[in-house]
Amino acid sequence: MIQPLVSVVTPFHNTAHYLPQCIESVLGQSYGRFEYILVDNCSTDGSGEIAEDYARRDSRIRFIKRSQLLAQVQNYNAALAEISGDSQYCKIVQADDYIFPDCLRLMVQVFQQSASIGLVSAYDLKANAVRGSGFPHGKPVLTGREMARLHLRSGVFVFGSPTTVMYRSSLVRSQRPFYDESLLHEDTEKCMQILENWDFGFVYQVLSFLRVDDQSISAASRTLQPVHLDRYIIVQRYAPVFLDAAEAAALKKQTKCYYYDVLAAEALRFRGRDFWQYHRAGLKTLNESINWAYLARRAVRHVLGMIANPGRTVMRLVRFIKNRFSKVSAQPADIRRRTTNVLTSSDCSERRA
Repeated sequence: MIQPLVSVVTPFHNTAHYLPQCIESVLGQSYGRFEYILVDNCSTDGSGEIAEDYARRDSRIRFIKRSQLLAQVQNYNAALAEISGDSQYCKIVQADDYIFPDCLRLMVQVFQQSASIGLVSAYDLKANAVRGSGFPHGKPVLTGREMARLHLRSGVFVFGSPTTVMYRSSLVRSQRPFYDESLLHEDTEKCMQILENWDFGFVYQVLSFLRVDDQSISAASRTLQPVHLDRYIIVQRYAPVFLDAAEAAALKKQTKCYYYDVLAAEALRFRGRDFWQYHRAGLKTLNESINWAYLARRAVRHVLGMIANPGRTVMRLVRFIKNRFSKVSAQPADIRRRTTNVLTSSDCSERRA
């Protein structure tokens, strides 16, 4: 029996340090029938030469070099548009991640259980943390509605990143562009969109590794509380789709309270312009803006809670100071001197502004 063709896609830009490990992880798969599309988005660090060398040595690899630099999501969409018309399943492997040897084989096995499955996922290893816990044991296939309701109600997160999941190729080919470039967390929202019409499959193994160091794709947003913003957006947009009206309204209210509590805590830490721009951009996808009056009320509640629990407040302050100065001590000496001057200045409010 001929194995279904899998399209594996790695778009990249200046990831020379990690790209060989990523490529080797794909070439080392126990599943043999795949095409591997490597797309160089105008790299200047030698990444393109690395990919081109692998392509010369393995006929399964197709190397594409962009002539014009694209934004990240645009580049992903353009890369996905290159998959073969014969492929049945599609797997993105981000250039700073890698997949374990049985990833393709086990995901294809789940897909083959039903033609109604549009999306398959698995546990992933993000740095040292295994994600995806909470998915019900012994139920490798759920209807899309069941999976969406599980995620909305419990927060069980099995969508990981583009490296974590595999798509049915017909969905990728039929939706151009595949990812909505107007969204902030386009990959998570794409999973929810698929669940509206397709079923969900799961592999009970860790099949991918996601990097989280300062050079990784997600590094820029890691300190901006993306998880809380993502949860808020998903609930506001999809609770009415998958839950009855009363439950959706209650969940939306609860999630708003929690999200604004997070924003209030960050406001009291005097977060800078980048933080607020990031959340404005996310809320804009819902046609919302930051509700400053509501945020102020949550901040007052937060302050009152700090006053009512002075012991816990002192411990948090101590941890904050230790973390702040540990980061400063890890910086080069010239940067450390400038940062220490800022921290000890009596004019901190002006500097924060």
